[in-house]
Amino acid sequence: MTNQPHIPRPTIDQEAVLAHLHAARQRPTPVTIWTAIGDIPVMLAEIDRIARLLTRTRWDFADLLAAARATIAADHDGEPDPLTYLRDAVAEHRAWTPPEDGELAE
Repeated sequence: MTNQPHIPRPTIDQEAVLAHLHAARQRPTPVTIWTAIGDIPVMLAEIDRIARLLTRTRWDFADLLAAARATIAADHDGEPDPLTYLRDAVAEHRAWTPPEDGELAE
């Protein structure tokens, strides 16, 4: 796998969350249980962040797919410059920028 900085990284320490869960299962003391429960809000925030990223990705894909289909249809219809649709869509496509620490991706 290549190291690509534009790929969103998880904001939670999955190994720590699993360690908290295993500790609570193996030795259910109030401290281990509350530590595991304390991971829930962090995991919910991560789920929300990932859902927003997925929604953005789906919209971007849908826009680019629509432009590709319009380009193919324009070429089929004999338009002089069918790539215009694709060029416009690519020009409007904004690059993904990672959110700042603690900020959810919109």
